[in-house]
Amino acid sequence: MTNLAKLEFMALDITGKYYLSWVLDAEIHLNANNLDETIKEENKASTQDKAKAMIFLRHHIHEALKSEYLTIKDPLVLWTNLKERYDHQKTVILPRARYEWINLRLQDFKSISGYNSAMFRITSHLILWVKILLIRKCWKKHS
Repeated sequence: MTNLAKLEFMALDITGKYYLSWVLDAEIHLNANNLDETIKEENKASTQDKAKAMIFLRHHIHEALKSEYLTIKDPLVLWTNLKERYDHQKTVILPRARYEWINLRLQDFKSISGYNSAMFRITSHLILWVKILLIRKCWKKHS
């Protein structure tokens, strides 16, 4: 069965390939809908807000993940389980982005636009890493 409702952003794949991007998109969307408290420790979110957040999160994960986490009804528990499962990717992204940045050479590309595309992709990974570190720092202060 396919999702008939339009996704606000790409659903989290079973492999977790774009987990970090998914996390940032999900946090932004939950924040925009005043549901960001539902994924924080010791939150005071209402039952309705938790239900809305669960609907949103389940709508934006792969069908196989939905099946695996079928019995979970609390968005914080789902968020934590997904984090435990995929958060290790941060340790892969930074070293790979650093390596690619160091080895980025114009002569390896057929066009300037190809070079620019690679440069912006690598830069966005490095910026993503910095944002993740800042978010972690803020969460530790609030804990």
